[in-house]
Amino acid sequence: MKDHRSAAVLPAEQELRLTDDMFVKDDSAYTDADKMTRPSLSYWSDAWRRFKENKLAMISAAILLLILLLAVFQPLLSRYEYDQTDYFAINQGPSPAHLFGTDELGRDIFTRCWMGARVSLSIALVVALLSGTIGILYGGVAGYFGGLADNVMMRFCELVASIPQMLWVVLLVLVMKPGVFPIILAIGATGWIGMARLFRGQVFSLKESEFVLASQTMGAGSLWIILKHLLPNAMSPIIISMANAIPGAIFSESFLSYIGLGVPLPMASWGSLASDGANKLLTYPYQLIFPALLICVTMLCFNLMGDGLRDALDPRMRQ
Repeated sequence: MKDHRSAAVLPAEQELRLTDDMFVKDDSAYTDADKMTRPSLSYWSDAWRRFKENKLAMISAAILLLILLLAVFQPLLSRYEYDQTDYFAINQGPSPAHLFGTDELGRDIFTRCWMGARVSLSIALVVALLSGTIGILYGGVAGYFGGLADNVMMRFCELVASIPQMLWVVLLVLVMKPGVFPIILAIGATGWIGMARLFRGQVFSLKESEFVLASQTMGAGSLWIILKHLLPNAMSPIIISMANAIPGAIFSESFLSYIGLGVPLPMASWGSLASDGANKLLTYPYQLIFPALLICVTMLCFNLMGDGLRDALDPRMRQ
């Protein structure tokens, strides 16, 4: 039997040897070693990039921007005043002259809807800012000092939260009488509980950090530490919470206006327009459909945008 193993072994003079002449030196490996393969992104730049990739959130933001622009400019550019009556155009359906039709006094519902958007959105935005400010200060103090102060302050929050928020709002509006300012105070005075609890939990997790201890060592005050160090590091959940608080404030204002505790006549809000249209649902349904549709679309867009902000600002989603 023939042995093939000897044929597979090359003689010593035919062995393949690696020499320096067989390689080309690449000096760019030294010069490009420290270069980044992609541009560096900050936390907020990366969050904005991920938010733009969320199509639902971007569409919702675009719709909200359109609603805001119409609320600001449409009443200024309209040929009708929001309280202008026309007894020759009573309860007319949608037409080129009146896109959303007219009400029982001949007022243009399209103009009144966007004037109502001014009122409803203004109330919602101010309530969100007021509730956020009170909740941040209250929760920050409770979480930073802890101990007895935290126990007393949180028991007070539980006492307020034990009664439904809408009952508080209705009682406060009844005491102060209906109006834009009383509605803002009534909703804002009870809407800060959730923000206070949220920020308190964030402060508890951050107050033992090295940068807080360094500020305390340098003699910084408690309020300065809360606003300068703890608040920026807890900004992402706060932004999400405030974005989600706006549709709740819109619903609260609409409910108050629907039951007759909203803005006084002849001012208009989405809730008051829906209340007026509900009385004529069977005869003139368009008077309810348009303001109710604006309420639904706005609340849906804020919720979808809030979900997009939650995903974009979550550090665990960063790539």
